Amino acid sequence: MSEKLKVGILGGTGMVGQRFIALLEDHPWFEVTAIAASPRSAGKTYEEAVGDRWKMDTPMPEAVKKLTVLNVNEVETVASSVDFVFSAVDMTKDEIRKIEEDYARSETPVVSNNSAHRWTPDVPMVVPEINPEHMHVIEFQRKRLGTTRGFIAVKPNCSIQSYAPVLTAWKEFEPTEVVATTYQAISGAGKTFKDWPEMVGNIIPYIGGEEEKSEKEPLRIWGKVENGVIVPATAPIITCQCIRVPVLNGHTAAVFVKFRKKASREELIRKLREFSGEPQRLGLPSAPKQFIQYLEEDNRPQITLDVNYENGMGISVGRLREDTVYDYKFVGLSHNTVRGAAGGAILCAELLKAQGYIAKKD
Repeated sequence: MSEKLKVGILGGTGMVGQRFIALLEDHPWFEVTAIAASPRSAGKTYEEAVGDRWKMDTPMPEAVKKLTVLNVNEVETVASSVDFVFSAVDMTKDEIRKIEEDYARSETPVVSNNSAHRWTPDVPMVVPEINPEHMHVIEFQRKRLGTTRGFIAVKPNCSIQSYAPVLTAWKEFEPTEVVATTYQAISGAGKTFKDWPEMVGNIIPYIGGEEEKSEKEPLRIWGKVENGVIVPATAPIITCQCIRVPVLNGHTAAVFVKFRKKASREELIRKLREFSGEPQRLGLPSAPKQFIQYLEEDNRPQITLDVNYENGMGISVGRLREDTVYDYKFVGLSHNTVRGAAGGAILCAELLKAQGYIAKKD
């Protein structure tokens, strides 16, 4: 019998669900044994349910093709066949909140890519290199839910991955004000150019809800666990614009930063290159060995050259220079459906396993 943990994917037919399935192929710790989706997909094989909508650039793994898709609403049926689940369901926020809590109450840990629980006070929202200690709030969440194993943990929005780790690496210099403009790929909307031909050669200067997430979620990540809840940080002040651009994968950010303490360019670059966290210390399977790379060339980072750095789990930074209004400015790049979505959630699950929060069901 396999020693791997049995994993279910909720919302497994959508783009992020597909990315989970692609990334979990041959994973050393986890094995996909259940895929759940809407009632219209239930009862079909995964191959039939997805049909011609497979959006990854690698083939559909053979191991999942013949799995019968389960009805995501039949919580006990799905939960009985897995040790934990990844959630990428496409529902309203209220529906997501309910179904993720239903799975947690079935004593099945939920690691979610969705935004519905990102502001639930006792749900950890984690970038494993930045705030692994926030997982400790799970003990308080379990008391609220009345569970012994079940809980919900989430990863933050894809848009912040290209600059929040950078600002974290510079924490000792105390950033006070941040202006960020993100240029976001169409896969962030679950689309390809085939699905969204209007995006070819086009830019849309609006992504619903994205600017608020980009401004507020970093503060929650930098917050502290107090009295069983996560209390967000109050600084730096972040203001953001989010723009959809005609790129398939990769969110780029142009960022301006003001610091309370003076730092040289050389110090800032050194801090980026030296920055690491628990995933690197523990040698987690999906962890990038070098979390942040700094590129000296004036024309980097570029999506075509750099989006897959460290298998899409690393952050690329370039063009750090002094600014005439702020102290410094830089450009960051992250892979939005790997580090920013499924890959980031898988790394969270690996951390949760290492911390003892996820284990085999008895």
